[in-house]
Amino acid sequence: MATAYILPIKTAAALFPLLALLLLLPTAVVVYRRHGVMSPGRTLSLYGFLYYLLTAYCLTIVPLPKKTADMCERFVLVAHPQLRPGNTFSDIWKEADHKIGLDALVLQNPAVAGTLFNLLLLVPLGIFLRYHFGRSLHTTAWTGLAVALSFELTQWTGVWGLYDCPYRLFDVDDLIVNTSGAVVGWLLAGPIARLVPTLETLDGRALAARPVPFGRRLTALVVDVAGYVAASVFITAVLTFQGATPSLWIPVAVFVAWFVLLPLVTGTTPGKRLLLLRLVADGGGPLVVGRLALRALLLGLLVLPFLAGLFLAMLTLLAGPIPSDLLAGVQDAGAQGAAAVLFALDPLELLAVMTSVTLLAVCARTTLRHPHRLAPHDHISGIRNTTLPHARARQAAAKADGRADGGTDGGMGGKADEPADGPADDRAGGGEGEDDQTGNGEGKDDRASDPADDRPAQVPVERTAEDASTEPQNSATAGSH
Repeated sequence: MATAYILPIKTAAALFPLLALLLLLPTAVVVYRRHGVMSPGRTLSLYGFLYYLLTAYCLTIVPLPKKTADMCERFVLVAHPQLRPGNTFSDIWKEADHKIGLDALVLQNPAVAGTLFNLLLLVPLGIFLRYHFGRSLHTTAWTGLAVALSFELTQWTGVWGLYDCPYRLFDVDDLIVNTSGAVVGWLLAGPIARLVPTLETLDGRALAARPVPFGRRLTALVVDVAGYVAASVFITAVLTFQGATPSLWIPVAVFVAWFVLLPLVTGTTPGKRLLLLRLVADGGGPLVVGRLALRALLLGLLVLPFLAGLFLAMLTLLAGPIPSDLLAGVQDAGAQGAAAVLFALDPLELLAVMTSVTLLAVCARTTLRHPHRLAPHDHISGIRNTTLPHARARQAAAKADGRADGGTDGGMGGKADEPADGPADDRAGGGEGEDDQTGNGEGKDDRASDPADDRPAQVPVERTAEDASTEPQNSATAGSH
């Protein structure tokens, strides 16, 4: 029976990379907006949850039967849903051939194995809901019921109309057992969660080490480039539709407006605003046109050749007939297929593509090797990124305000609460002019904090003896920035 699960698991493994790639950008935007960082622990947990859900659904619908004229006749036994609770016990007794014995009733009984599989199917869901999402037992039970119902409805509707009739049985006992599995998983997650650090702890450590993560800035850049390309194409299409001749200066004008004028007026680009980032000048001065133009020029020298290389490659592959040997090469896996596409380009086009890829690789390497993870266009122009409060920091600040207000109303005479979020820029340890904190929330700031900035210090971080011993050294380092 175990061999029946191999094909669904292989199918999920084949689909997962594509699904993960498609969801990478929206997932990164959501996580960075809510938590401020995609720590390795949270990323692993999130994509583990995604892979589990994909595998669970594949296990309920794969293998797909072949469509034939007599398909509904072949699956006539599962045409009607089984709505009588407890029918599983009848199936167990039937599969045991009405014999009483450990082997007949349990060890060698297919109905018992199927029921155990249905129980285990949603155990990981309960674990993820408690550890990753922090849901209660009540919410987990209802979520498990909803997921189990989606399994059964997918089967009963023939994969939502893909087939004319169901090829698997809708069984109310499966709903009960699946939901019970989610509850069991939630109960098991309690002891497991006590053995590993919470995701908030991992996020806090990552933010303390790097207040403005490289991935957050990279995600904002990808959103900005995608928006810039979409705006350029839209304006060009509108002018073409109106009968005007599009100018080659349109992409340049859109680039200047996107990366120079908008930051000058609003202090940020649309992509950075979406990722809760803003641009600040070194020394705290205002943003000026000259520095913004220099930054945009350096950024354009890195991004535009890459876009141009991709555009040339796309035009080469789409224009004219494609040689049959190229199609055969593209069907090869891995590097052979990529090489077939590259060799189809003209030497000049190939040089453009390789140059753009090399520039991006050099920029990424230079950024990651910089002490404060500043990109070349950042430290040359003197303009860097700083953060705005993410959702969890705002929630923590609101709770702190509520506690402080309650203490004041009760006559405690406590000091007014300070903003939950302070400045956090590209520099590790908290940025220039930072106080003697390490980012874990200890110590007092000797200057007024800016509530528009994002300080990871307010994120709860588990402290160990090793953290305490290294705090003085980290404090000195933060102050030197």
